[in-house]
Amino acid sequence: MLNSFIIVFREGFESILLVAVILSYLRKAGQKWLTSAVYVALILGLSTSVALGYVLRNGVEDSVLEGTFGSAIGSSISSFLGNESLREGILGVVAMIMVGSLVIYMLRTGPKVQERMRTRLGAVSSQRSRIAAIAGVFIFTFLMITREGMETALMLLQVHGSEMLSGALLGLCAAGGFAWGWARFGHLINVKRFFQVTGIFLLLFMLQVGIYSFHEFSEAGLLPNSEVLHAATEKFSPDGLYGKWFSVVMVVVCALWLMGGWLKDRLRLTRQSTVNLGEV
Repeated sequence: MLNSFIIVFREGFESILLVAVILSYLRKAGQKWLTSAVYVALILGLSTSVALGYVLRNGVEDSVLEGTFGSAIGSSISSFLGNESLREGILGVVAMIMVGSLVIYMLRTGPKVQERMRTRLGAVSSQRSRIAAIAGVFIFTFLMITREGMETALMLLQVHGSEMLSGALLGLCAAGGFAWGWARFGHLINVKRFFQVTGIFLLLFMLQVGIYSFHEFSEAGLLPNSEVLHAATEKFSPDGLYGKWFSVVMVVVCALWLMGGWLKDRLRLTRQSTVNLGEV
């Protein structure tokens, strides 16, 4: 429950911020007539992400796959979706690469993301043709939202337990409440620190996913000495003896990081006050 809560909390808040930046830019740039394209892209992006998550978790009928992709490709996809261990192992690796690289990118370039988004929006929304401007804003928003949705879907697939859905719903509500607080009291919320702490949590979660993917590959018999490796990593799986405590370790690490950041900010403010008093 805790993992799904924090995943949806962070990704939901990030998605809300993305939409807020896009709408704010369009209004300030005098392109308010393009906001309808943003809302349509938002709905389609979320629908695409939900559909992807449903297909990956539950699969689809063989006849549908064969009718869509052809008999050979459809059978291969059906075989992949039907082999639970292989599916979860591969999806775990995909989630590690996709989510880990994006989190690291955000931690390194976070302060410049909004500026780059506005530059890109300025380029696509200033098209002389109204159709080109609408298409540009729609595609930009759709890709941004779908990327966030795919991240969320891939990560939630790695969360095991009956309370995953309740944690996700609570995280979504918390993201909405946090976004409302940011809009009303933005000067009191350290958004940079929020993304730092939740980014660290996701990186640690990706480490757990990596261990679980290794466990699933051994269960599928793809590794040398798979039976031995499967037994050795059983305790580190989400339901294993050590795996159950991994979420607690992640929260403790994030709490220590947050406390260290708070102390660092306090010391910096104290030094600045001392310097200012010395100058007087």
